[in-house]
Amino acid sequence: QVQLVESGGGLAQPGGSLRLSCAASGNDFSSIAVGWFRQAPGKQRELVAAISSAGDTQYTESVKGRFTISRDNAKNTVSLQMNSLKPEDTARYYCNPMLRHLQRPWDQGTQVTVSS
Repeated sequence: QVQLVESGGGLAQPGGSLRLSCAASGNDFSSIAVGWFRQAPGKQRELVAAISSAGDTQYTESVKGRFTISRDNAKNTVSLQMNSLKPEDTARYYCNPMLRHLQRPWDQGTQVTVSS
């Protein structure tokens, strides 16, 4: 089973940028689709961006044109470049496989706070 660990969160000003990284260990990482999810206090978790094993990407409407998801299968990493950050991007961000039976518990993640 693939294990994923997020890093790269922090505090950014509106209009600023952050880059999140997800480091994977285990077999078959290159063959699975991976998503970046986020959950803000009092809100439901949502899928922010996803990338297939072939590199096809999808984004939720609110981040299109601002966020870019990418993967490096040689390094077993999935990254999320976040530009033009807005206060409403504030949330805890998680990476997880898209297939539910491969997902690990939602108990880690990395905090992103956008505030002036």
